[in-house]
Amino acid sequence: MSAPSRSILTSDQLDELQGFLKDWLRHTGRTQADLRRALQASSIRMPVLLEVLQRTYSRSGLDGLAQQLCGIEDLWQQEDGWSFGAETAAGPAPIRAGLDESLGQLDLLLEEIRMEQGS
Repeated sequence: MSAPSRSILTSDQLDELQGFLKDWLRHTGRTQADLRRALQASSIRMPVLLEVLQRTYSRSGLDGLAQQLCGIEDLWQQEDGWSFGAETAAGPAPIRAGLDESLGQLDLLLEEIRMEQGS
């Protein structure tokens, strides 16, 4: 007996994901080449990167896709030597605020995808 197949992202959802990825890369100072390495994709072309993420979504659903993107964010922070949770006398380190903003964007994207799936 095979596992039930998961759905695929619609073209609108893929467009939104592409827009999110471009904003995310710009915000983090990363390139499509960085994302290609993190995803172990065969090309830096956006359609190829989206195909890899589509496979993740098909295999593991929305939670798997979010986990993969959050894992990439964590990897990049480690590469950049960012210390998650570092605090200063004025409060959380500025990088943590940037992380919170990035994760907030992921949450909004996931919420929007879930809402579209429900309709």
